[in-house]
Amino acid sequence: MMNLFWRVVRTQSDLSVDSIPASLKKIPSHAPYLLIGGGTASFAAARSIRARDPGARVLIVTDEPDLPYMRPPLSKELWFSDDPTVTETLRFKQWNGKERSIYFQPPSFYINPEEFDSAENGGVAVLTDKKVVHMDVRGNKVKLDDDTEISYDKCLIATGGVPRNLQVIERAGEEVIRRTTLFRKIEDFKSLDKASRNIKSITIIGGGFLGSELACALGRRSTESGLEVLQMFPEKGNMGKVLPEYLSNWTTEKVKREGVKIISEALVKSVTYKDDKLEIQLKDGRLVKTDHIVAAVGLEPNVDLAKSAGLEVDSDFGGYRVNAELQARSNIWVAGDAACFYDIRLGRRRVEHHDHAVVSGRLAGENMTGASKPYWHQSMFWSDLGPDVGYEAIGIVDSSLPTVAVFAKATAKDTPKAATEKSGTGIRSESETEDTATSPVVSATPAPSEQQHKDDYGKGVIFYLRDKVVVGIILWNVFNRMPIARKIIKDGEEHADLNEVAKLFNIHED
Repeated sequence: MMNLFWRVVRTQSDLSVDSIPASLKKIPSHAPYLLIGGGTASFAAARSIRARDPGARVLIVTDEPDLPYMRPPLSKELWFSDDPTVTETLRFKQWNGKERSIYFQPPSFYINPEEFDSAENGGVAVLTDKKVVHMDVRGNKVKLDDDTEISYDKCLIATGGVPRNLQVIERAGEEVIRRTTLFRKIEDFKSLDKASRNIKSITIIGGGFLGSELACALGRRSTESGLEVLQMFPEKGNMGKVLPEYLSNWTTEKVKREGVKIISEALVKSVTYKDDKLEIQLKDGRLVKTDHIVAAVGLEPNVDLAKSAGLEVDSDFGGYRVNAELQARSNIWVAGDAACFYDIRLGRRRVEHHDHAVVSGRLAGENMTGASKPYWHQSMFWSDLGPDVGYEAIGIVDSSLPTVAVFAKATAKDTPKAATEKSGTGIRSESETEDTATSPVVSATPAPSEQQHKDDYGKGVIFYLRDKVVVGIILWNVFNRMPIARKIIKDGEEHADLNEVAKLFNIHED
């Protein structure tokens, strides 16, 4: 039995384990550490638990068919691969040219669930294609969708989120739903890749991170294949909820140059299927015809277990309410997208980014082994509009807040591609997370005002203010400076002159 299990999944290129008969997946009846969800937060917690408790037995339960993998490349680098088998291998080249797999670890890293109880040195086992449907917090056990029960000593909920859909699409009928992608998982990447090669037109609804990244990725493809790529959103420009208006406008022009047709201030009234086309009727009367829709309109935190577990869901932000140590109950923690946590610097928050999943998962894992640490580390997030324009951000970045920005002229080294070549990392948060700010060398060059560079947003720093205190920072084509931004937010001081603060980032150096 065990030999068959490893024969089925041993290759790096096939890390889906759905070909294993259910009868071969012997399910442990007890897990000292039970992690619900198989994403980044869960994997980070498992690694953290094992680091602090080397003999620990950790069981991950995921409803996906895959071993834990990172999501960012699904909307970023995988689309830029020139390997025709990329949808099978799920290996990609980072902007720095180095190749890596989307999976955190090969199958050999994990122990077989059958060996879970007897593994001498412990280990991490993954139960795939299994969903936790009920939680008994008094009895310290969960029930799976096949009625199996697993008891636990300590439990992490890292159930992530489910992509939102537009109600008008949900009501539009089977033909429309069949031609709509809600982008989240490996299978969504594979199906959208296939669709983009076999149809003439794709429309992305949503102007946020995911929608803009996919628009740029598909836009690049449009120049080779003649695929028409449209992106529509209710705001005036791309990333309109995050970026100040002038920068949102600039970004919109950049996305257009990538081959994307932009339809702004677009509110969808209805979607119908007619004459082999999807017809998107906008509220202002505009009609858009397309073959396929990608709905990138946000994420709903997955809180299905809240009712049976008796856990509180935050009414403002969604997600399970936890304290600063990410605890929902004495032996239950929550990390990643599903956690609504208390940030000791910025108040209650819920964050949907890769680095937060890494940081919160790691912290939850430490606390599950007795560390009792509060969430003090400001996680960052990043977005790339192709290899030439990228930004990293931290804290609360909301375009409704007042902003002060300082820009400088960019050089060839001020791109995501150049930054990853220099640092040797591709998933940028992995290089950022452990860094701490040292006293930076302040550039002697005076910082020009924003007006001097009003049309050239080559690189710069944007400060977001609340009550005159910096609560968020975007580093625009400025890389490997996140520890400085993190320190500014952590200090929480009022600054009389943010031009002086901007000097800390040395953006005026050639």
